[in-house]
Amino acid sequence: MVDAAPHSVLSVGATLGEGPVWVARDAALWFVDIKGHRIHRFDPALGVGRSWITPEQVGWIVPTDDGLFAVGLQSGVHRFDPADNGFTRLHAPEAHLPGNRQNDACVAPDGALWFGSMDDAEEATSGYFYRIHRGACVESGLPPVSITNGPALSPDGRILYHTDTLGKRIWRTELDVDGTVGNTTLFARIEDDAGYPDGPTVDAEGCLWTGLFGGWAVRRYDPAGMLMREIRFPVANITKIAFGGDGLSTAYATTARKGLDMTALTQQPLAGDLFAFDPGVSALPGHVATI
Repeated sequence: MVDAAPHSVLSVGATLGEGPVWVARDAALWFVDIKGHRIHRFDPALGVGRSWITPEQVGWIVPTDDGLFAVGLQSGVHRFDPADNGFTRLHAPEAHLPGNRQNDACVAPDGALWFGSMDDAEEATSGYFYRIHRGACVESGLPPVSITNGPALSPDGRILYHTDTLGKRIWRTELDVDGTVGNTTLFARIEDDAGYPDGPTVDAEGCLWTGLFGGWAVRRYDPAGMLMREIRFPVANITKIAFGGDGLSTAYATTARKGLDMTALTQQPLAGDLFAFDPGVSALPGHVATI
C-alpha cells in the first residue's frame, strides 16, 4: 500500500528532476535530472534506483517501439540504449537555436511523440512544441513561449494540454486525427501566490494533474478546468507526476533543488527526491513512441 501523503521513495537530490514516465515492459519508473545530466530508473518492487550519465542536458525520456528509448538532449532527439549508455541523434529541430534546450514530452495513442523546447536562460520567447511520427518531425504550429511544459493528451488523444510556465497558464487545444492543431482555449490560470505550473499529466478520468514549481503542491483539475484537489508536499518544487505500479494507481512525483539557497535546502532536505503517494485514481496504460 502507498501512503496518501507524499513521501520520498528514492533519494537522488536532483537539481532539476523532470519527465517521470512509467515503462510497463520493465515495471519501472524512468525520469531525468536536466541540470545534473542524468537519466534515472526506479524499480519499486526492489526499492532501488540506477542512473546513467548523459552528454548534455536531458529534458525527457520515453519508451520506443523497438524496446529502447527516445530522449530529448539539448542538441536534439536521440535514441538511447541503456545497455551501453549509447546515444544516437535522430532529429535536430532547433540547430538554429543553440540557446534552447528540450524540456518535456508525451506519447499519443497513435505513437506520435510530442515534445517542447525552451530558452535555457528562461528569458527569450523561443520555446516551441514539436511532433514526431514515423520519422517525420514537424513544428506543431502552437505559438512560442519562454518555458514550455507538457504537452499532455486526453485519454482519446484529441485534446492537447500545454503549459506556458512563466505565463502561469495551461492551454487546451483540439487535435485532428492526424495531429493537426485546432482551436485553443485557456484551460487554467495559476494564481500569483501558488507557484508556477510545471509538467502536466492526465489520469484515466480525463482530469489533469500539474506540478507547481515553488508552490509546494500538485493540483488536479477536471476536464472543464475547475480545481478539484491540491496535495501538499514537504518540498517546494514539484515538477511533474506520473502514474505507475500495480493498476497504475500510484502517483510518482519528481522534484527539484534548483533555485533553493542553503537555508532552503536545510529546511527541505528531501528536495530533489522522487516521491510517491496514493492519488485515489489511476491512469490508462501508456504508449510507446514510433519515431
